Amino acid sequence: MKKILIVEGNVQEDNQKLIDYGIETHSDSLKTTISNYTKNLSIDVFNPSSEDLKNKINELHLYDGLIWGGGSMHVYDDRPEIKKQLEFMNFCFEKIDKIFAICWGMQVAVTAAGGDVKRAQNGTNIGISNNIEVTELGSTHPLYKEKPKKFNTPAYNYDEVVTLPQNCKHLSSNNINKIQAINFKIKKSDVWGIQYHPEITYKKMVSLINYRRDHLLSNTDIFKTEKDLDQHIYSINNEDNLTKKEIRMKEVENWLKFSSLI
Repeated sequence: MKKILIVEGNVQEDNQKLIDYGIETHSDSLKTTISNYTKNLSIDVFNPSSEDLKNKINELHLYDGLIWGGGSMHVYDDRPEIKKQLEFMNFCFEKIDKIFAICWGMQVAVTAAGGDVKRAQNGTNIGISNNIEVTELGSTHPLYKEKPKKFNTPAYNYDEVVTLPQNCKHLSSNNINKIQAINFKIKKSDVWGIQYHPEITYKKMVSLINYRRDHLLSNTDIFKTEKDLDQHIYSINNEDNLTKKEIRMKEVENWLKFSSLI
């Protein structure tokens, strides 16, 4: 049986708060999504912020692929938990052939590979990212096989990639984040990165918005009033009714196929 590693991007304390509110962790969301395609993968979850790196680094050669999921930190902050994640990503570059880096995961991968991430200048994606367009390079890339050339998707981010690693392919973009998807090779790894969350349902995104409601309403640059926020939730629920599950998750399916895991 083939084996993959899911790297948890949140610190344990943040995950426990999500669980207490009734929201599954991002790693659990990934496992649920993968189960739509195969039940024949051995899946381990590792949290580099909260667990010892040494033993897991020695086991990396055992994995057929790695998915690095979302998280709520800012990769440019000077925090020991972030330094551990960057350190672990660099070891993964040396040991893992196929890496799928999602949102926070992409920001960690880009930073570890010499690129830059900063606060997004054109706004935020709260629960949804609209009108992502596949670039010319993206149109022939396996990430976007059978994906519409323009699409909406679950997303939640305040930061964005602003400088790409060397020899990086830019695969998609929208008016909020110029860099929505990338592909680069470094050391042993072929890294696919996306800024959004095909593995997370819109229903979970609405739960995250409600969980963070007070914080969101405290920043009038995002939502002026509670009515504005509720209208935004309404639009996300409407998108959920329009979006086919298999199209939303297509990038995950394509990575699993590319990595010969299904």
